[in-house]
Amino acid sequence: MSVVLEEKWSCLKSGTDIRGCAVEGVEGEEVNLTLDICETITKAFVRWLADKTNTSPDALTVSVGRDSRISGPAIAGVVIRALSGCGVKVLDCGLASTPSMFMTTVDLKCSGAVMITASHHPFNRNGLKFFTPEGGLESSDITKLLEISQEISGNGNDQPNTLKGEIVLTDYMKQYSERLRNMIKEGVNAEDYDHPLKGFKIAVDAGNGAGGFYAKKVLAPLGADTSGSRYLAPDGMFPNHVPNPENADAMKSICEAVKESGSDLGVIFDTDVDRGGAVDAFGNEINRNRLVAVAAAIALENCEGGTIVTDSITSDGLKEFIEKTLHGRHHRFKRGYKNVINEAIRLNNEGIDCPLAIETSGHAAMRENYFLDDGAYLCTKIIIKAALLRKEGKTLEDLTRNLKEALEEREVRYKITEHDFRTYGESVIAKLNEYALTKEGWTLADDSREGVRVSLDKEHGDGWFLLRLSVHDPIMPLNIESNEKGGCKKIFDQVSEFIALCDKLV
Repeated sequence: MSVVLEEKWSCLKSGTDIRGCAVEGVEGEEVNLTLDICETITKAFVRWLADKTNTSPDALTVSVGRDSRISGPAIAGVVIRALSGCGVKVLDCGLASTPSMFMTTVDLKCSGAVMITASHHPFNRNGLKFFTPEGGLESSDITKLLEISQEISGNGNDQPNTLKGEIVLTDYMKQYSERLRNMIKEGVNAEDYDHPLKGFKIAVDAGNGAGGFYAKKVLAPLGADTSGSRYLAPDGMFPNHVPNPENADAMKSICEAVKESGSDLGVIFDTDVDRGGAVDAFGNEINRNRLVAVAAAIALENCEGGTIVTDSITSDGLKEFIEKTLHGRHHRFKRGYKNVINEAIRLNNEGIDCPLAIETSGHAAMRENYFLDDGAYLCTKIIIKAALLRKEGKTLEDLTRNLKEALEEREVRYKITEHDFRTYGESVIAKLNEYALTKEGWTLADDSREGVRVSLDKEHGDGWFLLRLSVHDPIMPLNIESNEKGGCKKIFDQVSEFIALCDKLV
């Protein structure tokens, strides 16, 4: 029998995460991720994990980490006490990155892991991410956790903890950083083996999140000059810019840092370091399609003819680069990093050689790294490649020289006013499919796996658009790219004629 979740619990589900408002401070946003709720969800995770592993709670070991958010220490304290109170052995990892928490299930053999983060969201938000040795929990698993939480709370089963599992302070970030250092040493194989980045100047922008370790514990010990770095100190109010490689101010910051310091390369992370971006020596962004191109070039070096899975809004130029320059295959899929990762895993299970799943948002997961979306791992691979290219007198710019990039791009987000937004959105997609067939100069994409993607010839805008339904929200984003000046407006005006026929889109 299916369980109907009360709003108190259902509002906390965000795809494969738990997220909510954890502290006051933003007008109109009431706290709904309370410490009591965090405690109950943690107990639900213990029950779920014990059932999954067919063992008792006192046989479990669970690691706990957090990003720099101001609510992090309080939530971590509650989560740790709740785990211990169920008899679980707890590894308290303190300030950590999300990918490192998964890696505790590999290196420290933890039964599970809890990461307290809300990614790039504002200071008042926070959340919980859960891992097992198989990876992050699926959306259906999060629903189950919330169902168990509601049961515990509603049946009066949320009793005080009586057990006391061991709590061990654990500096896993030290071990995690050492792993990344060793990757660079082995990958570059410099004459000065222990200092492969000597003479290399690299700026890091951590956005006051959890990524400051990368400059201090990974790059500097290898001889890199990181003096051009910015905002390495954790500060959960994020006073300088949003820690988000997709944010314009954040990218402007790392571009400025590289140019002002004369660095050879810059890297930037989101709050919990599961996403990354980069900047070349000229201050040019290696982000979105260009980031995918660089990652694809690296991933396909030892995987000739391999398939690269991306989200749906990647450009036509990227597809041509992957297939004609790199001689790989490009497989567009649905937005949502978990969707992209799961599709890559599915393809590999079917015998299709797929070394990389990557979103234009900066989520990148490599098969060689457990298909874990890890911004630090991606940036490490980029730094290794940059160092190897330097030996040849080349730069990262040479790697993507054949990438054709659109002249213009635009995104418009339409709100769905219909209560059953998903059904309405799907009807819009169906109508647009039929509508596109009647339009001169429009060609439906043959590889669209989300929404409707249409290419337009030179007379009608010389580009493409994609209209899709948001993964979680009553929103239909419209993405447009054009190869001509004014082309995005030309395409938008044509699409607007169709949108006018949809009375529930505003």
